[in-house]
Amino acid sequence: MKIRLALRLARVAVHLVAGLATCALVFPLVSPGTRERLTRRWSRQLLGLCRVSVEQMPGAPVLDHALIVANHVSWLDIFVINALHPCRFVAKAEIRAWPVLGWLAAAAGTVFIARGNRRELRHIFKGLVTVLQEGQRVAFFPEGTTSRQGEVLPFHANLFEAAIDAKVAVQPYALSYVDGQGAFHRSVDYTGDTTFVDSLFTILEGKPVIARLQPLAPIDATGAHRRELAESAQEAVGAALRGDM
Repeated sequence: MKIRLALRLARVAVHLVAGLATCALVFPLVSPGTRERLTRRWSRQLLGLCRVSVEQMPGAPVLDHALIVANHVSWLDIFVINALHPCRFVAKAEIRAWPVLGWLAAAAGTVFIARGNRRELRHIFKGLVTVLQEGQRVAFFPEGTTSRQGEVLPFHANLFEAAIDAKVAVQPYALSYVDGQGAFHRSVDYTGDTTFVDSLFTILEGKPVIARLQPLAPIDATGAHRRELAESAQEAVGAALRGDM
């Protein structure tokens, strides 16, 4: 078992180094479309090395240009979304401190927000509006932290205003991780005092995981208030996770 785990860790490490090299040497030279294709392929390969397969559940058509919001379960979430529909991400500053993956996320264009820094938040907000107006897809996790599977914490409303200013729709995604019987895969939970390293080892040592991503109906931001958008998105994700949709 220890040898098998060591081999899995070694493969993940090699793949991470390859990702760092791609971000540093290739991304600056290629088109946005090529970056998306490389991001999608690399994310699928990383998940495969962690024995995580990805399924897109039946739902609404995925918009090419929208503000994407999703519930937040694990450090895997960014790579699950990128494996299907690559996005520019906004994430909490703590992710930047993750070993290797934090640097990789930054190199791939993730924007990090420090809690309680209103000046920084305003600056980032303006950048999000610009990116959305350029026709890109931007994603963030409005719970602000990870939650246990099946639970959805209140969505913070601040960044939803970017959709209003950029005149784009908000599209919620529902994320879940299950085992072979369709039950929530608890080894993926990333709450409490669990560290990134603890989580990585638990996933590599555990049973295979199926990541499910369900795109939900877009929410029109025209004339809406950011709190209304946040509440509507939270209700939609919660209903999808409960199986009410």
